[in-house]
Amino acid sequence: MSSHAPPRARPVVTGLGVRSACGHGIDPLAAAVGLGTPAFDTVTRFDTGGRRTHRAALLPDPPQLADAVLDVIDEAWRQADPEDADTTPLLLALHSDLNTRAVADRVGEATSTRRGLGGVTRVYTGACVASGTAVADAAALVSAGHRSRVLVAAGHLVGPGVFAAFDAGRALARDGSLRPFSAGRTGTLLGDAAVAVVIEDEAAAERRGAPVLARIAGWGRSGDAHHVCRPAPDGRALALAAESALARAGVAPEEVGYVNAGGTGSPLADRAEAAALHRAFGRHTGRLPVSSSKSVHGHALEASALLELAVTISALSSGLLPVNAGWLGPDPDCGLDLVLEGPREAHPRYALSLNSAFGGANTALLVAAP
Repeated sequence: MSSHAPPRARPVVTGLGVRSACGHGIDPLAAAVGLGTPAFDTVTRFDTGGRRTHRAALLPDPPQLADAVLDVIDEAWRQADPEDADTTPLLLALHSDLNTRAVADRVGEATSTRRGLGGVTRVYTGACVASGTAVADAAALVSAGHRSRVLVAAGHLVGPGVFAAFDAGRALARDGSLRPFSAGRTGTLLGDAAVAVVIEDEAAAERRGAPVLARIAGWGRSGDAHHVCRPAPDGRALALAAESALARAGVAPEEVGYVNAGGTGSPLADRAEAAALHRAFGRHTGRLPVSSSKSVHGHALEASALLELAVTISALSSGLLPVNAGWLGPDPDCGLDLVLEGPREAHPRYALSLNSAFGGANTALLVAAP
C-alpha cells in the first residue's frame, strides 16, 4: 500500500439529492435496491427498432439534463443548509458530447443565480469513473484544508446515440436483465440518474449543527492501460485503487463490511473485478458482502459512481445491504459472498464503492458510517 500524509480535516457528506428510475429522492432508490427490484422496462423514449436490446432504467417524462442536475443540487443544498455559498466550488460530471458545454453553462449560470455559487469549477467527462473522480477531488480539497465545502453533481439521461453505441458494441444484455457476477450474464443495461452531494469539513459541519450522512474516509484512483475497453483480467489496478483508499483511511481490509461493486454484468469486467477484490481483501473476501446496485438502477455512465455512493451511504444508515439482483447461479471464477436475498441486515462501519471505466481507469471510495 502507498503511504499518505495525515488529513488536516475529515470530509463528510451533509447533503444528498437523487433522481433515478426508481423515483425522486433516496428513499425509493433505497427501497428498490434493498429488495432487489429492477427498474428496467421497455424503452419508449426513442426508437430501438433493429437493436439487440430494448430495455433500460428510465425516468418517466424526464426533464432536460440541466434541469435534472439543478433539481438534485437544490435538494442536496437544502439538506446541507450551509450558511454561505460564495466560496463553494461545483464539480460536475457529464457525458462528453456536443451538449456538454451548454449543459455545464446552464448549470453554472443557474446555481450562481439561485444559490450564489461561483459556477461550475470543473467538468469531468472520464466515462464511468467521472463522478467518482470528482468525489475524490472534492474530498482531497476538504481534507487538505483548501476548501471547507465542495459541491459535486452528476447527470446522465439515456439517449439514442449512446444506446446505439453500446448495443453495436455488444455491451448491452441480450436477455434484458443485468446480472452482475452471475452465471449466464450477457452484459449491462443503461439507466438515468442525476445526483448531487455536499462534501465538507466535519468540524465546520458540527459547528453549525449540519446533518452528517456519512464520512468519506478514503479514496483511491488507478489506471491499468491494458486495453481501450477490456479490463486487465488480473484486477491488479482496481485492487490498487481499493488498497489506496484503505491506506489513506488507515483501515484494515477486515474492517470493511460491504462492497458496492461496479458490477456491470459484463462477463469480462465482473470477473476482473472479482479478481481485484480477492487481491485487495485476501482471506477476508469470503466473508465480505458484495452486491452491485446497477442490477436495479442500471448503468448511469458518468453519474454511476455518485449514484452508487448514494446507495452505499443509505446502506450504512439503514443497516440493510442492497441485493445483487438478476442472479441465475454462481460463476466459479468470481467466488464472492453476494447479497442474493434481502435486504441483508448488517451494520458495517466501513463500506467500499468501486467503479471502472473504458481505458482502464478505476476509482474506489471508502465510506464510513457517521
